[in-house]
Amino acid sequence: MNHLFGWRRLARLTFMLLYFLIEVLCASQQTVQSESQRVKGIVGQSFSFPERVIKSGNLLYGDLGSIANVYPGKEGKITLEKRFENRLHLNNVTRYFTLSDLQIDDAGVYTVENTDEGKKIITFELTVYNVVSKPQVTECDSSSCSVVCSVDNKKEVTLTLYRGEEILNQTSSPNLTTDLSLRLEVEGKDYNSTYSCVAANPVSNETVHVPKCCS
Repeated sequence: MNHLFGWRRLARLTFMLLYFLIEVLCASQQTVQSESQRVKGIVGQSFSFPERVIKSGNLLYGDLGSIANVYPGKEGKITLEKRFENRLHLNNVTRYFTLSDLQIDDAGVYTVENTDEGKKIITFELTVYNVVSKPQVTECDSSSCSVVCSVDNKKEVTLTLYRGEEILNQTSSPNLTTDLSLRLEVEGKDYNSTYSCVAANPVSNETVHVPKCCS
C-alpha cells in the first residue's frame, strides 16, 4: 500500500514538474521582442518601414492607434485611417508597410507589430524634411568685393560659405519665417580663391559657386 502511495506521489510531482516546464517554454516563446529606430523621410517621396510582415501584422501611429493591418486571407485595402487612404500599403515584394507622398505632418512615432512568429514590435520615430532649395547669390557689389548668399529656411537647414574646402561662415535658425543669409567680402589677396555657398539638411544639399564681384 505504501509502495503504491509512493508511486502516485511521484507521478503527481512529475506531472507538476512537466506542467511547469511547459509553462516556462510557452512563456519564453511568447516573449515580445522590441526595438526602436530613428528614421528620415522626404516630402513628396515614399518611405518604407523596414520590418518584413509576411503573414500578419499591424502598423500603429501615435495616438491614432492601428492605421493599417494585414492577416492571412486579407487582400487589397489595408488602411484603417482616412488620412492615409491611397497612400499606405504593404509592398508585395519587400513586405514593408510603405507610406507614399510624405508630408511634413506625417512625422511622428510609428510602430510595426509583426505577429508572423511570436510577436515583434519595432518603433520608428519618423522625421520628414523638405529637400533644400538652391542658394541664391545676390547683391553682388563690385566696389566692396562682396556678395550675399541666401536660401529659404526650412527645418534643420544650415547655410555655409566655403573658400575651397575651408568653412568661412555658417548659419542656421529655428525661425522658419525668414531666409538664411551670409555675406562674403573678398579681400584682394583672396581674389583668386574659389568660393561656394552650400545649403544642407539631414537629407539633401545644394551648392552654388560664388562669382567674383570685384571691379
